Amino acid sequence: MKHSNIYEPIKCEVERVIEESPTIKTIVLIPEREFVFQAGQFISFTVPGVGEAPFTPSSSPFVKEKMDVTVMKTGFVTSAIHKLKKGDIVGIRGPYGKPYPLENFVGKEILLVGGGVGLAPIRALFYSLIETIKNYKKIVFCCGAKTPADYIYKDQILGKWHDLCKKLPISFRITVDKKDENWKYGEGLVTKTLDNLDMDISNSVAIVCGPPVMMKFTTLKLLDLGFKEKDIYLSMERKMYCAVGHCRHCLIGPYFVCKDGPVFTYDLIKNEPGLWA
Repeated sequence: MKHSNIYEPIKCEVERVIEESPTIKTIVLIPEREFVFQAGQFISFTVPGVGEAPFTPSSSPFVKEKMDVTVMKTGFVTSAIHKLKKGDIVGIRGPYGKPYPLENFVGKEILLVGGGVGLAPIRALFYSLIETIKNYKKIVFCCGAKTPADYIYKDQILGKWHDLCKKLPISFRITVDKKDENWKYGEGLVTKTLDNLDMDISNSVAIVCGPPVMMKFTTLKLLDLGFKEKDIYLSMERKMYCAVGHCRHCLIGPYFVCKDGPVFTYDLIKNEPGLWA
């Protein structure tokens, strides 16, 4: 059942906390009633007595009785989220924003490029694409992190999801900025995974999410490869704050990220100052 008042927090119980990396945790929540969202939309996560902050769910939109929220520890609220434990009660508001327009992806080849905690919103999208896989020609998933220890969703990216490649038109390109002696995949920035792409770029869309510098140089490389500006989708949720368009903190030119996004095609925002700030 869809929540009738998106401004009122829904009570959730913490089912478990997964330590993804030294600075990133996934909080698995059980809402008091089913919660419906679409990939790309976001929620406001409330820690009682502390505050709230916006995050994009990282779990499948097709699972309504449970939700994963992946959080990097960066400040006051995120530090409180990292201290949560099984049985704690928190709240979520939403969903807010516009989802990825999957209807525009039908019949196309899909390129996903994620770095660091930017893999969180892409994970929700990936689950949605798997559920509707017959609508797309193929999926190429490029994943990056600073080091092997910084990789999130290791069990999926390096394990379960790789098994999908055997029976579905899905492939992975995996790299780290700096490898260790046990790392058996690529080394280099995530942009390196875009070399020698086996894709029909004229019939492809690219979805990018990660730190600003990663998104900037990934976008520039995609343009060099021949991707059209309107076919490059950028997740700009890092700019959000209040989630309801009141604080104006998230403005990119004329656009409110929380209301008009957080997903934008590059052609809409390419000329806005401070885009990658």
